Amino acid sequence: MSRTIMIGTALFLLASTPLHAQTLTLADALAKRAATSRTLKIAALDEQVAEEGVRLNRSGYLPKVDFQGGYTAQQAPQSIQVQQGSFETQQADYGFFSSSLYQTLYDFGHTDARYERARALRDASRFDYQSKEQDLFLRTVASYFRILQGQKLLTAADEEVTQMSDHLRIARDLFEQGVVTRNDLLQAEVRLASSRQRRLETANRLENAWLDLNDQLGEPPEYRRELQEETKIDLSALEMPAEKPVATRSELKAQQKLLDAGEAEVRESRSGYYPEIFAKVGVDYVENDRVKEQAIMAATVGLKLNLFDGYATTSRYRQAVQNRARAEEQLMQMKSDLLLEYRTAANDARVAKERIAVTETSIRQGEENLRINRDRYQEQVGTATEVLDAQTLLTQIRTDYYQAVFDFEVALARVKRARGEL
Repeated sequence: MSRTIMIGTALFLLASTPLHAQTLTLADALAKRAATSRTLKIAALDEQVAEEGVRLNRSGYLPKVDFQGGYTAQQAPQSIQVQQGSFETQQADYGFFSSSLYQTLYDFGHTDARYERARALRDASRFDYQSKEQDLFLRTVASYFRILQGQKLLTAADEEVTQMSDHLRIARDLFEQGVVTRNDLLQAEVRLASSRQRRLETANRLENAWLDLNDQLGEPPEYRRELQEETKIDLSALEMPAEKPVATRSELKAQQKLLDAGEAEVRESRSGYYPEIFAKVGVDYVENDRVKEQAIMAATVGLKLNLFDGYATTSRYRQAVQNRARAEEQLMQMKSDLLLEYRTAANDARVAKERIAVTETSIRQGEENLRINRDRYQEQVGTATEVLDAQTLLTQIRTDYYQAVFDFEVALARVKRARGEL
């Protein structure tokens, strides 16, 4: 019995797995996009580089330990001349080494500013990664719903071809009965050819949409899955002031960190006008059997000050001030742009929702209009032109409806992107 149950369970899993694998949800698409994007991989590497910059500048708080050693072979040893003659003061060949520990005691905030700047740049890299991820996700969402729209447009095109083919059949029957002129037959044939052409164009756009999505997801061109319509964005929040959702945008946070880095750069460059207080401990050894002390240990507390460097410090300071001013202007401009982006997306979402409601009613009216005109034509109280115009109008209404749905879905994604929540 247990073996039967195991076999049945295995068959059930095998049967259900392909069905699940044929479905591609929007969440699955976004996960694939994040995993395969080279843009995000580059942004992640930028963040790692910035993290190493933090470690590099943190080293300024730690002592610097140096060691140097070697062996020297001279043509002749150094000697001094006295009245009694000359005598050597060193060996001709000797080994030596030098070791020292250097520690900055106080540098008027130079090391602090460098460390804070590195941390700000690292944080900016992290927010930049989030921004790039949101932009990529928005493109994937648009591609995803463009396929859904294309599938519905293709269905509408197929229905139009079917309706036009049926109208051609009716016109041919009536022509053979001598009820209508050949003009009705020719008109129906031309409209059917036009419908087939539009159907080919729609199918081609759908195929290109699949190629675009597959390229984003890292899938082969022939990859196809069943897509699902899913909207999980609350429209009620669209009425909130734009400043509140925009304040959480990663772009603003990244730019604010760049401004903080610019401020730290100003402090760092300004510290170049001030001295550095340091301590140094070291030992120097020179192999020399002519002297008593071959190894000398020493400790130093000193002050180091640059007196003139060709105005390099002044230029660096002025450059840092200008960089900070530029970062401030970029932050203000970005706030303005993001507020406009949010308000535009929210307005487009509201209007698209209204368009959906309007076109939904129009579709039912268009279908009824087509039915009436077809009946009138078959009863010889209407014209073929009225039937064809009614069919064209219905197709246009359906196209407008599917376009409104697509615009609504994408506008909602743009709203979510504008909030930094995509």
